Amino acid sequence: MNLLGLEIGGTKLQIVVGDGSAKIIDRRRLVIDRARRGGGIREQIRETLAELIPEAKPSAIGVGFGGPVDWKTGEICRSHQIEGWADFKLRDWLQTLSGLPVCVENDANTATFGEALHGAGVGSNPLFYVTLGSGVGGGLVVDGQIYHGAKPGEAEIGHVRLDREGTIVESRCSGWAVDAKIRQLKTTDPASHLAKLIGDSMGGEARYLASALQQGDRAAKRVLTETTEDLAFGLSHVVHLFHPEVIILGGGLSLAGEPLRAAVESALGVFTMAAFAPGPQIHLAALGEDAVPVGALELARKVGSDVVIAENSTDKKRPPPHHAAA
Repeated sequence: MNLLGLEIGGTKLQIVVGDGSAKIIDRRRLVIDRARRGGGIREQIRETLAELIPEAKPSAIGVGFGGPVDWKTGEICRSHQIEGWADFKLRDWLQTLSGLPVCVENDANTATFGEALHGAGVGSNPLFYVTLGSGVGGGLVVDGQIYHGAKPGEAEIGHVRLDREGTIVESRCSGWAVDAKIRQLKTTDPASHLAKLIGDSMGGEARYLASALQQGDRAAKRVLTETTEDLAFGLSHVVHLFHPEVIILGGGLSLAGEPLRAAVESALGVFTMAAFAPGPQIHLAALGEDAVPVGALELARKVGSDVVIAENSTDKKRPPPHHAAA
């Protein structure tokens, strides 16, 4: 049995073929042209599925979409990065296009599902995943299932407020927020190793953070401390409300590695009740850029199984065929 998994983001489109255990066996990674809007991405999907479906003969499709989704209907609420997705019925469109059962989820929920079943969350329950990328998203898996709650059903940790004035986690801990902090060093601390590393680059400055930390740069440590304290404060609300056994840090910023993980773990203890000690384990994501595709394959496996169960249930209710007397 083969499955298809799609990751539809603001900068990349991944379409993978996986086997029945959600192991990726083929991949297409395409660059998104923002100028072509949602329609351009759908055309890329259409062309790629026309190639892959006859070869792979998948039984179902799972999708992780970068934006709020009505997970029950598969309708996209909107994309915060690409125009042309608002109110688009993605599940219905893909089912018509492919003739296959389809499940559509928010990408952070999908990544959480992937890490829960195949990554750093295996064997942990419940677990919370936070992705630190162009935005900050989250997901909660309880008893092996994505927790949705009421519509739209995403764990929007990035929009948790850090104060009454409206400062949110995303505005302090996202990749672009950390990029801005590091750019300021050109003015506030131009002699720092981190400021010298970024040089004249504009955008993506956070990618230099890990290297500067390895060199013991004080400015890099300051950026790390500010960011992880804000993140830990936001995550403390997750701990008090949902008591996860494990919190997983993913996304581009998690590539800072062990210094990031250890700093979040240390700061989180300050912001949580003593009764919760030692608190949840903090892990770095294990699947990297495959968290969403692997999670999407698991969504495909689940929706495919649900269809089979429904069909079998319907068959049992049908009367036996009538045989005319010889």
